[in-house]
Amino acid sequence: MKSFFNYLKDVRGEMQHVSWPTRRQAIAYSLLVIGISLFVAALLGAFDFVLTSIAEQFIF
Repeated sequence: MKSFFNYLKDVRGEMQHVSWPTRRQAIAYSLLVIGISLFVAALLGAFDFVLTSIAEQFIF
């Protein structure tokens, strides 16, 4: 049980060394991730639509 408390003490010490982003940075990074995700989803959707259309031409 003592090792568990030592672990928690070490975690607390390490957490003081973490450089946390500001609220503004966290919002900006979150919006960037959402934007990139939407772009990639649209791109993959477009590829799927085009490739499905091409495949349908050959099947039917």
